[in-house]
Amino acid sequence: MVGMAREAGSLALRYFRSENRVWTKSGNSPVSQADIEVNEFLHDRLRAARPDYGWLSEESEHNDERLGRESVFVVDPIDGTRGFIAGQEQWSVCVAVVRDGRPQAGVVHCPAMDRTYAAALGEGAWLNDARLEPSASTTIGKVTGSKKLNADLAAHFGDSLEIVSFIPSLACRIVMVADGQLDGAFARSGAHDWDLAAAELILSEAGGAIFDLSGNPLQYNQAKLGFPSLLAAGPGRQVPLLALAKQGGFLQ
Repeated sequence: MVGMAREAGSLALRYFRSENRVWTKSGNSPVSQADIEVNEFLHDRLRAARPDYGWLSEESEHNDERLGRESVFVVDPIDGTRGFIAGQEQWSVCVAVVRDGRPQAGVVHCPAMDRTYAAALGEGAWLNDARLEPSASTTIGKVTGSKKLNADLAAHFGDSLEIVSFIPSLACRIVMVADGQLDGAFARSGAHDWDLAAAELILSEAGGAIFDLSGNPLQYNQAKLGFPSLLAAGPGRQVPLLALAKQGGFLQ
């Protein structure tokens, strides 16, 4: 799966900062020729390798056939399409295997940054060839979210926290918590399975967690897609990050 994600990333790089047809899809979000070609590549390669697996991707038509499959590929061919189109480096190819509602394996490949994050359930998380080790610190210093969330964070906590500039790919934000570049990340309601499944497993295998404002874990491949506001916290930071979010009141 890592190899396929890297091949998909190489395909996407052909369009990065180059000619790339772009249009608007339902929901008023952009999609590009690169998104579609990477999606088709991953669909053909992954389903050929595991024809009994279901399929759920941002760029494929959704149907309920996946709900009857024991295992499902959950894919975002390019997470952070707006950033990709704008020539920013923080976009990713995301591939996960979900079984019984939880991720079993995941890859978040960031081609423009030459960073590949991967994890398998119970086997740890890796960045390129280095195992991700939980940080001993539980201090919350660096956080980020959407542009609007970052403005709210700066207004409430600008004197005590470093607010890292907006990162277009939600998966990138989460794996940056996993590798210690960030202490926490926030997402308003509306994120989907393909944004989260691979990155969540990488974070959890590195000692962190993703949860909603009630502290609940996520369930994937459900009939209704979409999640409420979420927090991604590094090891030992779940309780203080949740307290910070509730204190600020900006994730309601």
